[in-house]
Amino acid sequence: MLFRTSLTALAATAALLTAASTVTAATMPLSAPRIADHFDLASSQQPENITIDRTGTAYLTFSFARQVVRLIPGGRTHVLATLPAPAEADTPNLGRAFVGGIARADDGTLYATYATGTADLTGIWAVRPGGRPRRIAALPADGLPNGLALDQHTGRLYVTDSVHGVIYRLPVHGGKATVWAGGEALQPTTFAGANGIKLHNGAVWATNSDHGTVLRIPVTTRGSAGPVEVRAKGISAIDDFAFTGRGDTLLAAHNGNGVDLVRPDGTHTAVLTAADGLQTPTSVAVHGHRVYVPSAAYLTNTDPNLLIAHLDR
Repeated sequence: MLFRTSLTALAATAALLTAASTVTAATMPLSAPRIADHFDLASSQQPENITIDRTGTAYLTFSFARQVVRLIPGGRTHVLATLPAPAEADTPNLGRAFVGGIARADDGTLYATYATGTADLTGIWAVRPGGRPRRIAALPADGLPNGLALDQHTGRLYVTDSVHGVIYRLPVHGGKATVWAGGEALQPTTFAGANGIKLHNGAVWATNSDHGTVLRIPVTTRGSAGPVEVRAKGISAIDDFAFTGRGDTLLAAHNGNGVDLVRPDGTHTAVLTAADGLQTPTSVAVHGHRVYVPSAAYLTNTDPNLLIAHLDR
């Protein structure tokens, strides 16, 4: 999710990243980072979120192009769906129609969040293989649905709203979305609150961009939200994230052109920076030993791309 362009904040973030770049290679879980694909900024091909299927195929949302795409080896993209444009977009904080989080079911159905500021389009959309996109659930037009996670075992979707600072839950086949979790820990302070979201080990994990925090919310035996736990803090402009496969260790993208390794004790270290080619990274995916990091170039306006690195286990 993109952030306001505060020159002071960006300068401070750059200084922190420069300092972090001195960390020794022995602490780095990633190796051989490279830019695998470049996208067309002029066509609004700015990758916001990513999911990977079992074969390693990547699926992306292009936020301002309103598209859901499949990445084809060699840098080409196959557009699976373009969501309908609103008559007049009035998306909170953005002003433009915005496709955000993406999740994929085992049957190949892709789900995406869509925010337009209009009641007829804002909500959760589904793209079934070979089918046209359709909205399966409406969400408040004055909000900003953003991150998305799918629980295939219970058949539910979890959605963050960065403006209202809540997490919605709804059936995977569609219907009414209800507020599953809220409270101060998810609220925004200036621009964007609850943002990235993942399901992991019996809990919903989320980030709060304004607070710079990683949150864990246990799922109770009744399916309700337990108390919100702050698991990490001090990660300025944090966006979405992915678990590495080592317990609660995760990799978090932040809009200051970095990816941090976040350990279970809450400490975090920069493992990718602008020097590796990041251009406002927005999300992370892990598949086996491969890490995928889309960069939307929201703040750099230079080179939206996809970085791939090797995860050393």
